[in-house]
Amino acid sequence: MTRLWTGVALVGAALALAGCGGSPEPAAKAASKARCSGAKLASWQRLAARVDALVYCPTWMPDPLDGAIGSRWNNIDSVDPDRSYLESWVWQETGAGAAGGELHVNLRGYPGRTAVPKCRDADTDARVPCFADTHGQKRFGAITATLYTSNRDADQWHVAYGWRARGSFYTLSEHVAPPLTYAKVVKYLNRMMASLQSVQPGA
Repeated sequence: MTRLWTGVALVGAALALAGCGGSPEPAAKAASKARCSGAKLASWQRLAARVDALVYCPTWMPDPLDGAIGSRWNNIDSVDPDRSYLESWVWQETGAGAAGGELHVNLRGYPGRTAVPKCRDADTDARVPCFADTHGQKRFGAITATLYTSNRDADQWHVAYGWRARGSFYTLSEHVAPPLTYAKVVKYLNRMMASLQSVQPGA
């Protein structure tokens, strides 16, 4: 089942953290000035060429995730025949005596499609939106993103931002799991969104 964030406290946090207005946090301002470069930028340029579309390189991610395609934390590097892609980074800590925890971030793109994609519901077999339960919008430079709190497939149990650019739909999501609270995940998403650097095919 897809987790539905229905609690009043969670909705309030989403609106407070993702709503319009207000000045960017200092960390978000710093992230927006960073740049992708070197091997990391080259990895996203290869993806842009592979899907023949604009992609977004994250210049900041929660430590130790690095946002580089092909790095040790990049557990999924997938492009479908329709050019939609999923890039995923995961850090996990388990074991006796360890506090444990997980950091999991996904970046997706759906070149040539602006509609929210559909996923199969495991209970009814119906086709339903992969990203649902919207909680306001927030602007990050040229991007106006919608916050989604009920998501599916690889983004299940995640909070996600979705936005449209150049005739395509894009998402950035993070798993709500220890050591992070829901509010902390939204803050991390805000900082990552502010850090995104567009990369054009053929650049």
